[in-house]
Amino acid sequence: MNGTKRDNITIGAKVRVVQKQDQRSGKLTEGTVSKLLTNSATHPHGIKVKLEDGTVGRVKEIID
Repeated sequence: MNGTKRDNITIGAKVRVVQKQDQRSGKLTEGTVSKLLTNSATHPHGIKVKLEDGTVGRVKEIID
């Protein structure tokens, strides 16, 4: 499932995000969502979230 719709992402979900500095390379970071940072219902590049380890990025894949 992709991460462009806010309704698809819940706190505690396992996701893969791309961080700002990794956008060119496309490197994904895996983690658990602790906070949703995007307020709009959708975003073309992915919903911005904060992971439990403090990483901030846009959701590219939802694992579970």
